[in-house]
Amino acid sequence: MSMPYFAEEIPGKRVIMLGNEAIARGILEAGVVIGAGYPGTPSSEILDTLAKMKPYYPYLNIEWSINEKVGFEVAYGGSMSNARSVAVMKHVGLNVASDAFMTACYAGARGGMVVVSADDPNCFSSQNEQDNRYFGLHALIPVFEPSTAQEAKD
Repeated sequence: MSMPYFAEEIPGKRVIMLGNEAIARGILEAGVVIGAGYPGTPSSEILDTLAKMKPYYPYLNIEWSINEKVGFEVAYGGSMSNARSVAVMKHVGLNVASDAFMTACYAGARGGMVVVSADDPNCFSSQNEQDNRYFGLHALIPVFEPSTAQEAKD
């Protein structure tokens, strides 16, 4: 089995990636060791891509959780144990995780944690239109809105 192009460690090599693959690559390069989430378009490919990297980076702990709140709590627990972590969900998943999310935003994170909320504000592949940038304003946390695959990776 050959290493997928998005998992290769070749300095200076440039490849074309989809946005979700670029996010997964950025997660790997940031030293994240725990990734958890709940499947839902448009976010599913992020953890799928990380799972494909796991054979080459055995320190990665990637899991699909029973729901978005549990996925968030797994990632937050990792962060509170000084591990870098990521929680991945679609926009309405942040509604499910919002109780734990808001508490964590005020309590802080030790190891560093990123929440990837794959929004669908024009309702292309989801059941409703929702803009989660307002969660960031409410929780007093930074919100990043990448406009290219390169920005998504970085």
